[in-house]
Amino acid sequence: MSANPAIRPFVPELSLRHDWQLDEVQALFDLPFNDLIHQAQTVHRANFDPNEVQISSLLSIKTGACSEDCGYCPQSARYDSSLKAEALMPVNEVLEAAQRAKDDGASRFCMGAAWRQPKDKDIERVVEMIKGVKALGMETCVTLGMLTDKQTEELKAGGLDYYNHNLDTSEDYYSEVITTRTYQDRLDTLARVRDAGINVCCGGIVGMGEGQQDRAKLLIELANLPKHPESVPINMLVQVQGTPLMGTESLDPLVFVRTIAVARIMMPRSRVRLSAGRKEMSDEMQALCFLGGANSIFYGDKLLTTDNPMTHQDLTLFKRLGLHSGGSSHAQ
Repeated sequence: MSANPAIRPFVPELSLRHDWQLDEVQALFDLPFNDLIHQAQTVHRANFDPNEVQISSLLSIKTGACSEDCGYCPQSARYDSSLKAEALMPVNEVLEAAQRAKDDGASRFCMGAAWRQPKDKDIERVVEMIKGVKALGMETCVTLGMLTDKQTEELKAGGLDYYNHNLDTSEDYYSEVITTRTYQDRLDTLARVRDAGINVCCGGIVGMGEGQQDRAKLLIELANLPKHPESVPINMLVQVQGTPLMGTESLDPLVFVRTIAVARIMMPRSRVRLSAGRKEMSDEMQALCFLGGANSIFYGDKLLTTDNPMTHQDLTLFKRLGLHSGGSSHAQ
């Protein structure tokens, strides 16, 4: 353990913190790699079965033609990414995909739609999907953009378990990536979801050209929310031809692992999800992420519109690492 005075004494059993400061989070990032991983693994074992990984599956239920200008996203109508726009899927096709995901071992089915904000009639269709997926015995999650109070209440009444709405990066770097929606818009949506009693899934993307301070500030924003997100997806930028972030210098893989580990320390009872970018990660890099406290993944060959490892590859890796799927909240 480091004697750096910027880091408070670490006790896994202490209550959750919501008062993280930049200097101490930067000090965590700067720890020797072995010390950081040890601390993250200690936190992980105090709160979870260290060999259990929760499995989610993600389906794009409405693809492309989005009015937003998120610089990483091929679904924006502003970019020539060769992505074919598709209307909202029929409910029966979504439920068929959910059944396949369940058969493959997923416990949570996530549905994403490329909207800035859905129309009320869209919410009615999505609620049908939520009810159908829950009838299969799966947890449900949707990501639909910004919501009104009425829409949020309808999703809650429909039985929605989780709502995903990522902050993406620090507030300082945000305008370098997105200009059509403010950071406060995102925070307001998270507050609306939380107030409705829906679990929050919120994380970010690294490797977009941001600095270490931006990664630290993103995690501070998440950890200092009134309640930690139940799920924290940490994505590695997937570069797509035609998007503004194509050609961004690749992030050092060990910096990504450090980000996972710091997230685990700061949000000890959240599911830290190893999300987009796994297709480009070696088995060894993923193993380090699990060692650093990641305990959730997206399963299946597609994450919305980008490639993901095939299911059999994940099963093989789990077997090599002695991991198993599960979804219990915390270690007992």
